[in-house]
Amino acid sequence: MHHRYHRQPTLGMRNLKTALATAFITLVYYFLDRSPAFACIGAIFGMGSDMEDSKLNGGNRLFGTIIGGLLGMGLFRIYLIFRPQGGRSLLLVPLMFVGTILLILLCQYFWVGGVQPGGVVLCILLFNTPVDTYISYALNRILDTAVGVIVALAVNRFFPRERVLRWLGKGEQAEPGGELSPSGGEE
Repeated sequence: MHHRYHRQPTLGMRNLKTALATAFITLVYYFLDRSPAFACIGAIFGMGSDMEDSKLNGGNRLFGTIIGGLLGMGLFRIYLIFRPQGGRSLLLVPLMFVGTILLILLCQYFWVGGVQPGGVVLCILLFNTPVDTYISYALNRILDTAVGVIVALAVNRFFPRERVLRWLGKGEQAEPGGELSPSGGEE
């Protein structure tokens, strides 16, 4: 028995395109001998139901990561002036307070949707990154996120819904939720 609001899981166009983007990234990164984790995360967050949605989602992730990464590097550098060995310190409290305010203001100026992903990078830099790798971590995170978002945008650009439906033939139709079903209607 199906409940009125319960919907069976389906495999839709967005799911397939997300899987294609992450598989492609994983393949390329394998040959680069580099972890694909953050690039795949960028692609997953960057994939939208259409190109406009991908630009919005990908922009949120990319610009948030850039803003949070650059801000985090600056704040962590200030932290290292007072605590060159790093580690836990109450100095992180005001730095996090100021960092969060600056992050929100910078995102309001550059890209409103970047606060959450920027906050993730900021927190990781301030609380979980070793002293000797905070710059490389931030730069690599920005680079990998950019790769993931660009791949998501490319997949959405080269495989728009209309083109894929044409390739599948006239017997396939998209349902409102983006799932593919045989023509003839609902299940």
